[in-house]
Amino acid sequence: MITVLIILAVQISYVTLYTIRMIFTVKGRFYWASIISTVEVFIYVSGLTLVLNKLDNYWNLLAYCLGYGLGILTGSLIENKMALGYISVQIITGREHSCLAEKLRENGFGVTSWKAEGRDADRFVMEVMAKRKNEASLYKIIDSLCPDAFVISHEPRNFRGGFWMHKVRV
Repeated sequence: MITVLIILAVQISYVTLYTIRMIFTVKGRFYWASIISTVEVFIYVSGLTLVLNKLDNYWNLLAYCLGYGLGILTGSLIENKMALGYISVQIITGREHSCLAEKLRENGFGVTSWKAEGRDADRFVMEVMAKRKNEASLYKIIDSLCPDAFVISHEPRNFRGGFWMHKVRV
């Protein structure tokens, strides 16, 4: 039974590191990804060896599979807490909300705004760039001042220039 628990713990550790390494790779943090992969492969080989030495023990295999799923969950939760990268948020409203733009700027967000033509009426559009770790506070401000806004967000891969390049490490 102790082997089953060890396999479970090893697999959770391995897949958690695997998930975080993949995210570092996608975000362009290659040095961190390579360091994590060194530890990751050691853990992987250790866990796989425990399972392959006793292929007739289904509990070991079950622990290995369960650990994989729990590792994905754990790695994803950790990545959400780390909140690497940036988001670009587009806010579209039916009328001008200059108080929203001002409030966002007061809270350190860069805001670019313009008037646009919608299907039935004129619209007001704001583009906001933020660190992912500030995403919740950004949405809270938007919801408090303009709950009917249409909000679109995405993660930009690259950007340069602009309002806070001197403040933000890209």
